[in-house]
Amino acid sequence: MSQRSPGEPATVRHLPAAAAVAWRAAPHAVLLRLTLTVVASAVPLAAAWLMKIVVDALARPAGAPVVPAAVGLAFCGILLALLPRFLQYADAELGRRVALFARDRLFGAVERLTGLGRLEDPRFHDRLQLAADAGPSGPSQVLGGFLTVAQGLLVTVGFVVTLSAISPWALVIVVVAAVPTLVTELRLSRARSRLALDLGQPMRREFFFANLLTSLTVAKEVRLLGLGPLFRSRMTAELSGINARHRAMDRRELLNHTSVSLAGAFVGGAGTVWAILAARSGNLTIGDFTLFVAAVAGVQGGLGSIIGGLGAGHGALLLFGHYREVVEAGPDLPTATEARQVPPLHEGVVFEDVWFRYGEDQPWVLRGLTLTVPAGRSTGLVGLNGAGKSTVVKLLCRFYDPVRGRISWDGVDLRDLPVDELRTRLAAVFQDFTCYELSAAENIGLGDVTSIADRPRIRRAAATAGVHEAVERLPHGYDTLLTRIFTSESDRDDPATGVVLSGGQWQRVALARALMRGDRDLLILDEPSSGLDAEAEHAIHERLQVLRTGRASLLITHRLNAVRGADLIVVLADGVVAEQGTHAELMAHDGQYARLFRLQAEGFAEDEPAGMIGLPS
Repeated sequence: MSQRSPGEPATVRHLPAAAAVAWRAAPHAVLLRLTLTVVASAVPLAAAWLMKIVVDALARPAGAPVVPAAVGLAFCGILLALLPRFLQYADAELGRRVALFARDRLFGAVERLTGLGRLEDPRFHDRLQLAADAGPSGPSQVLGGFLTVAQGLLVTVGFVVTLSAISPWALVIVVVAAVPTLVTELRLSRARSRLALDLGQPMRREFFFANLLTSLTVAKEVRLLGLGPLFRSRMTAELSGINARHRAMDRRELLNHTSVSLAGAFVGGAGTVWAILAARSGNLTIGDFTLFVAAVAGVQGGLGSIIGGLGAGHGALLLFGHYREVVEAGPDLPTATEARQVPPLHEGVVFEDVWFRYGEDQPWVLRGLTLTVPAGRSTGLVGLNGAGKSTVVKLLCRFYDPVRGRISWDGVDLRDLPVDELRTRLAAVFQDFTCYELSAAENIGLGDVTSIADRPRIRRAAATAGVHEAVERLPHGYDTLLTRIFTSESDRDDPATGVVLSGGQWQRVALARALMRGDRDLLILDEPSSGLDAEAEHAIHERLQVLRTGRASLLITHRLNAVRGADLIVVLADGVVAEQGTHAELMAHDGQYARLFRLQAEGFAEDEPAGMIGLPS
């Protein structure tokens, strides 16, 4: 859908969509809310007319009928006492059901974003954050706001008819006085929504610095380097800027609301004085005077409801627009025009003159890369930092598409294959693997969710990754939570409620997770042993060597000794292939690979076993 400014007048276009979401989520709750709106609109008008009848009856000679009107007035009083509670319940129930439906729909839309480009776009991220914070409640807020408008409109129309019968001029004055209030509220609503979007980036920065001050991941470095005062000052500076913007908005609202409130009070007071004088002169009966006062209050109250409802509904619509932009956004990667199976890999994955950069204003990462990952053979990918190794992984997993060139799977462009089907053919360990706040078994079983309850298979993957014995020693074995965030005050000292693993243990768990997909066509290993000690790393690579034999695999690493036994070693430099071949061929060629391999070995004595040390960054 087209992009529009968040403050545009065409925001009303979101109203049918918001109503449709509310109806699909909770049709019975919507009907209940509509019914209560009609009743709540009729009761004040009925009470005002009944009050007029009662007062006029009391002012007449004895014998004028008053009981029916008095009973009706009492019944109206009961309804007026109960209706707010019923409306509150109906709004809460509608909000709960709509939020559940809309939130599921929102994150379903995020799930359909099969690539990473949009999630890395700051503008889209701000919109997504607003959609997540306000979008799920938006439809119920929109509906509630405009039902409040409808209620106010019904009340106002009823009392307008009453005022016109008593004094047309009073009606004109009351209505005209409400116009500035309406315009003011709409402008303020638009300004509030624009402010919410403008503050997205400062709020992200404030959260970033606050997280640095509390994160266990960075706590050691923050304390060692004394970074707390710096980060705290930057956090408070961002928060002060945010508060200043909110303060300016609050002052603007205060000034505008004070002005229109004074105007409304003046009009109401002037009308009351006129009615008193008219009643004293006999132009109005006592009942007419009572009805006039109730009508003035009713019109102002109804107009206030209309204005407040429009303001709330308009603001909710503006925020709901962000929700729609996310939910109705098209795919971030082109989808295959026809459904087709991704065949087993028989020949290989080929990069053909692939150019790629992460944005039009970003430098090229790959500059015409031509590379083959052959089926049935192990490939090692090495190179200095920034050479493009991780980008190759992202393109292989089709998190992005090439800007130029193509990547093919047995000759078929990846863009012509269903992305979900493609990924079922892959297994991967990423350098920045995820530590899930779940049990040890689930952390491993997530590698293949169809087998997440297959404990024997999970144990085999853990054993292959060398983490089985460590998991078995945990308080509850494979059922132990690998986190402490779910502990309560009563059990925070009990390690059985959760355990935090070391970095090396997490590395093995992540590897075991990938091994749950061990039968896939292409195994991608991006620095699979970066957190392990030398002995554990050697053992892992020996096991991986067995797994990689006879199948397509890509090992990305800084540790050249780890790729020594690969069938093919590819050296990347500046986004292209600098050289490739077997270890022996590359050493004989005496190029970049040979130079770096010898550089790694310089620190080791001849009588010591070769270690696996990192490639210079």
